[in-house]
Amino acid sequence: MTRIGLISDTHSYLDDAVFKHFENCDEIWHAGDFGTIELADKLAAFKPLKGVYGNIDDKDVRIVYPEHLRFKCENVDVWMTHIGGYPGRYSQNIKTEIYSNPPQLFITGHSHILKVMFDKKINCLHMNPGAAGKQGWHKVRTLLRFNIDGAKIQDLQIIELAG
Repeated sequence: MTRIGLISDTHSYLDDAVFKHFENCDEIWHAGDFGTIELADKLAAFKPLKGVYGNIDDKDVRIVYPEHLRFKCENVDVWMTHIGGYPGRYSQNIKTEIYSNPPQLFITGHSHILKVMFDKKINCLHMNPGAAGKQGWHKVRTLLRFNIDGAKIQDLQIIELAG
């Protein structure tokens, strides 16, 4: 079993509570808009980190983190990208690929809206953890935590950060 802490849209702000909420996680996945490479480095020093760059990330982040990351976690095919849309409204730049070669788990950021939806059309779970940073229009800062056990995605928890 792999325990995942999922975060996005930190925009250069990393709440100390993230470390408490992710202390029992095996990996942290960041769905883009780190803000700075220093923030990414803090997360990577704490736990193994997988991530993608977002639209606000500069070249220092883009050198280390790709735009799209497709990988296996246990027996689950995962695709993470910052701007990907969601079921029924996928972004133009990924629409062809997601329909022709769908992952089992599709992770995005960008919208600052926490959203977990299952796309029956392609048999794919979509997750967007919302925004953990202070910049943006969102009122509540959020994270997700879940487990992957073999081919099962389970025990999803929504975490709201104070303030």
